[in-house]
Amino acid sequence: MISLNINGKARSVDAEPDTPLLWVLRDTLGMTGTKFGCGAALCGACTVHVEGKPIRSCSTPVSLVVGKKITTIEAVSATPAGQKVQAAWAALDVPQCGYCQSGQIMSAAALLAEKPNPTDADIDDAMAGNICRCGTYPRIRAAIHAAAGRKGE
Repeated sequence: MISLNINGKARSVDAEPDTPLLWVLRDTLGMTGTKFGCGAALCGACTVHVEGKPIRSCSTPVSLVVGKKITTIEAVSATPAGQKVQAAWAALDVPQCGYCQSGQIMSAAALLAEKPNPTDADIDDAMAGNICRCGTYPRIRAAIHAAAGRKGE
């Protein structure tokens, strides 16, 4: 058994140590908000926070997160940055198909938790590797600025 701290709750899972965190979240625990995209840590759909930092759960073995605080899209609204990001996403109608949005929100929330007033360059750096096939990048940037209380640069 592997013990994890997910969204503030202790969870025990029966999984091999090299099982990707994504599959533990989705298949073992039924937490389907975190999405599978590429399986190679290239698209960002599987982004979760470990100790407040965004990581790609599809390529992170569950053994590497034992004893660490894991936050998923299901609980990001419990954080001040997550609340602001989700409110801005809704206000600006960011999602189109929505598939990538949980990963986008997780990366944006981590950015705002670290840099409450990000520049466009900060946003570009933080969101690099989060792919949106629908091309909602301008709305994503606007929502991040709105969550920061700014209109953009």
